[in-house]
Amino acid sequence: MNTFEMKTAIHFGDNALDRLKEIPYKRVLIITDPFVVQSKMIDLITAPLNSAGIEYDVFHDVVPDAPVDKIAEGVKKFLQYQPEAVVAVGGGSAIDSSKAIREFALKINNYGKVGLIAIPTTSGTGSEVTSFAVVNDTAAHVKYPLISESLTADEAILDAELVKSVPPAITADTGMDVFTHALESYVSTAHNEFSSALAEKAIEICGVFLLRAYLDGSDMHARKKMHVASCLAGLSFNTAGLGITHSMAHQLGAMFHIPHGRANAMLLPHIVEFNSDINKHSKSQKEYLPAVKRYANVAHILGLSNYNKVMTVRSLVNWIQFMQKEMNIPLTIQELGTIAPEEYFAAIDKMADAALADACTVNNPRVPTKEDIIKIYTKLWSF
Repeated sequence: MNTFEMKTAIHFGDNALDRLKEIPYKRVLIITDPFVVQSKMIDLITAPLNSAGIEYDVFHDVVPDAPVDKIAEGVKKFLQYQPEAVVAVGGGSAIDSSKAIREFALKINNYGKVGLIAIPTTSGTGSEVTSFAVVNDTAAHVKYPLISESLTADEAILDAELVKSVPPAITADTGMDVFTHALESYVSTAHNEFSSALAEKAIEICGVFLLRAYLDGSDMHARKKMHVASCLAGLSFNTAGLGITHSMAHQLGAMFHIPHGRANAMLLPHIVEFNSDINKHSKSQKEYLPAVKRYANVAHILGLSNYNKVMTVRSLVNWIQFMQKEMNIPLTIQELGTIAPEEYFAAIDKMADAALADACTVNNPRVPTKEDIIKIYTKLWSF
């Protein structure tokens, strides 16, 4: 028996932040990052809380990649303030940090249910509707995915007002994160009809609106569409899981601080080739791996269908690389210009071990060996 469940109530569309006037809590802890406070974006959150007479305090020491020491500081703040709910405001790091802070605080001192309301300020992670969180052990250079139904937010508020000022580079990285979530969940060994429908819609939206949002950040229609696509992709992979694009990207982020969406985008063409066993040297085959049909479906959704399976999968790889080039996302590690070759190649063996052990690997459509992972990391350095 399979089960598909949506725990999170999703509020979206114009004036979605008005939901904060109606929440059934009298005392909330807002968890966010310094930029949200410094940019005054926090006023969009506090204004409706003030108008409803809801007490709040703000913990704004969240930093990228959710390091465990900052989570510990957040737990201390949580235990001191004892909120009825947490309002997580920010990108994936802020929402993941909020999930972990609430989870660990309640294990230390379980004084009853504490709500979680997630408000994303980027259109990327889908963390507002998932039972996942990624925390970072900065000393060991390892990212740990946490997976528990108790991590899932009770409510998500999708308001495009919060993403209209996101700069093009972050729009690109987070947008490709959305696409990667949708594609990996679509070809996952745990996919089902519900997750596939959500992924297909997210892929369709990315194909039409991601480049529009990148080229013109004031295009609010494109912004709204990508914000919804991020959530749809999150719902999809929350059910179906992900794959080795994420397993390998986690290591690139932990070791070299490459933004997660960017690492996904850089790896994705290589993973499509690996999972399908189709590359630029392939010709027609009698039999194809199971993922090939799924990738061909995605190509069809993007309007890329070709006259045979090899060309169709190649067209999907080419489309991903086209999007990278159009949005100035490096195709190789070398292009980043921030990592020395000796440093990168010295880390590959450790990253390969960690990627194989990563929780996302289990649902990859093709079982990788350590040698496979090493080969992909090696190819990622340069063409």
